[in-house]
Amino acid sequence: MMDKLLGANLTNVTSSDTDLNNEQCENAMIVKAYPIDMVRATDAVDGENVGDCMLEPFVGQEFDSADTALNFYTSYAQRVGFKVRIGQLYRSRTDGTVSSRRFVCSKEGFQLSSRTGCPAVIRVQRRDSGKWVINLFHKDHNHHLDHEGGETPPPAIQVKAPRSAKLTVNVSHRRKVHLFKDVEDAFSCPSGIINSKHLNEIGNVILRKGEPCVGLEFNSANEAYQFYNAYAANAGFRIRIGQLFRSKNDGSITSRRFVCSKEGFQHPSRLGCGAFMRIKRHESGRWVVDRHKKDHNHDLEPQPEAQKRNLLASKRFAGELNGGFEGKEPVNLNNGLIIKRTRENKIGSDWYPGLFEYFQSKQAEDTGFFYAVEVENSNCMNVFWADGRSRFSCSQFGDTIVLDTSYRKSAHAVPFATFIGVNHHKQPVLLACALIADESVESFSWLFQTWLRAMSGCHPLSIIADQDKAIQQAVAQVFPRTLHRFSSWQIREKEQDNLGMLDETFRFEYEKCIYQSQTAEEFDVGWNTLIGKYGLKENAWLKEMYIKRNNWVPLFLRGTFFAGIPTTDNFESFFGTAFNAQTPVAEFISRYEIGLERRRGEERKESLNSLNLQGFLQTKEPVEEQCLRLYTHAVFKVFQKELLHCYRYLGFKIYEEVALSRYLVRRCENDNEKCIVTVISTNLTVNCSCKMFEYEGILCRHILRVFQILGMSEIPPRYILHRWTRNAEYGTLQDMDSDGGPQELKAVMLWSLREAACKYIEAGATSLEKFKLAYEIMREGGRKLRWQR
Repeated sequence: MMDKLLGANLTNVTSSDTDLNNEQCENAMIVKAYPIDMVRATDAVDGENVGDCMLEPFVGQEFDSADTALNFYTSYAQRVGFKVRIGQLYRSRTDGTVSSRRFVCSKEGFQLSSRTGCPAVIRVQRRDSGKWVINLFHKDHNHHLDHEGGETPPPAIQVKAPRSAKLTVNVSHRRKVHLFKDVEDAFSCPSGIINSKHLNEIGNVILRKGEPCVGLEFNSANEAYQFYNAYAANAGFRIRIGQLFRSKNDGSITSRRFVCSKEGFQHPSRLGCGAFMRIKRHESGRWVVDRHKKDHNHDLEPQPEAQKRNLLASKRFAGELNGGFEGKEPVNLNNGLIIKRTRENKIGSDWYPGLFEYFQSKQAEDTGFFYAVEVENSNCMNVFWADGRSRFSCSQFGDTIVLDTSYRKSAHAVPFATFIGVNHHKQPVLLACALIADESVESFSWLFQTWLRAMSGCHPLSIIADQDKAIQQAVAQVFPRTLHRFSSWQIREKEQDNLGMLDETFRFEYEKCIYQSQTAEEFDVGWNTLIGKYGLKENAWLKEMYIKRNNWVPLFLRGTFFAGIPTTDNFESFFGTAFNAQTPVAEFISRYEIGLERRRGEERKESLNSLNLQGFLQTKEPVEEQCLRLYTHAVFKVFQKELLHCYRYLGFKIYEEVALSRYLVRRCENDNEKCIVTVISTNLTVNCSCKMFEYEGILCRHILRVFQILGMSEIPPRYILHRWTRNAEYGTLQDMDSDGGPQELKAVMLWSLREAACKYIEAGATSLEKFKLAYEIMREGGRKLRWQR
């Protein structure tokens, strides 16, 4: 028989040593306190006997199906004294299949008075093998447990493995499973948890016998790193500093991952190894191992070589920790060496030569091609590039940009980011591209500063990008006058993570507050009522989102130009699916070129349609004919829709003082749908409380209704944005002449002329007759230019 205390388990590690049978386990595995290692459920628990197994859930436990995991957790709950509900599920973004499930305590959440917000939960995730694995387990409840019969269960639960099921424990080169009693007898640890202040005393015991385990505590992240580094050297592999997680409240680091050096696929030497140790900072300030995966997918190195390399890594990490993880300045080590903080690089080193060769070939073809590479400590880091066509597009459509970093949705995608604008056909247009080495403030600041150099100092009015603090800080530093709007896909994910447990009634009221509030006061009242009603005042994510409401709530975004990009829809990825990290650089370049040409072909087609096809008038209004003549097809359709809707509204003058007048414009069949339009007659200035013109650059139905009341037969030129007209591609030279310097003006003229010349070349090369015509036109133009000199 085998006693089980506090989740004590056996580790299943790959080796060729002798398997232990059940009787040996009964005699050898009497564990007194906290576990050193863990048992994999693949061997210890089978699907049929899961209900009879008395083991406690643990991270890494495997099941044949999600139902099997539910049955196991339900059986465990019955023994411990609580009930289980089926919680949130997550679906794959590729095929929509369920990829993860949560099973929670019945007292989770606050929707009913009987619920106490209990945090106890297990989360199972489907692996590629089809197995379901526990990747999150929270054991503690915040309420009394209802044990059957009113008696407290015995402190030790005896488990007898079925004779038909073989319990296999593979032990590595030296026996790593040992009795915690051996350590406890030598060094007292009253809590039953290995404490880092004992490491100096029991370090040899840990390195010789012990391994990382969930629950292991440390005084600092540095101590945790030193421990895992020493363990790695002893086991025969190297480690790297992996992902970190920050607090949503103050930005401090709350969790860190230390991974095998062969984790990921960004470099040919990396094999996607899954071995890691993650530590989490508790409120007490201590760091605790909350996840650990031991198995590697590669051979381990001889110990002396690994120890030598890990010693260097240990010194490097110590340098990072002197003064905190976030220190940017060089630090002094005890031996007097100066070591700068090293940054992670997600770009494979083999990519740089291929990219540089491609960039140089493009520069030979396109004199407007621009690229830049960040170099740190003689190492290539971030890469930025934009061809002449993209730079020209930025001069016309760089007023609002989308920084698409959707590659972050996949852990194994190429860190390929794009700067996207909206052209005069309301199509996405590529402005620039980048490969991001690491998602730090330094990387994004460099990226935005390089953008300014490449785009002749173009500061966008608005930018849509992720909510990460690194991006927020970089935008504030480089684009201080630019409004940063948070990506909707990221907000949806955060809502699912933080609010997914709440019911449909909450969802309805939440979306009504966000999307239907018309004033700041109305939003504040609705938000505070919602928070109070559902007991969410202490929800840290909601607190942060309220503070940042100007960056994501539609009401507060309306006054800034976003080219009409909806706040509720995800912006379409310019190149479609993400590039996989195993994609060779040559294939990446090929697919990039194909995707870019496809998009630009769509733009050319739409430009031809706007020039050659005539739209249909649906009213006799002169303003409709005016806009049909000026706007592109796509933009005219938006204007025409507003014009047709304006007939459903009534307008009343409610205020007049000298040249200023105000009109109340409301819908005929709905008194609640109303806006205030203000008109200044001296300079024909007009604005509406709906802010459609400020947000999209097209007049709204309310203003058009007032124009009808005033008998205006033509829209003032200031309300026909050049960026939406058919001639937008030829540049806004008048605007540049008045607002920009000579360098900006020359850049716009150069790009505009180059684009026009390219069109002559493309059209003239289609046949001999067109070649002769194009050549004659260009010769005639050349003669006129020489005459004007």
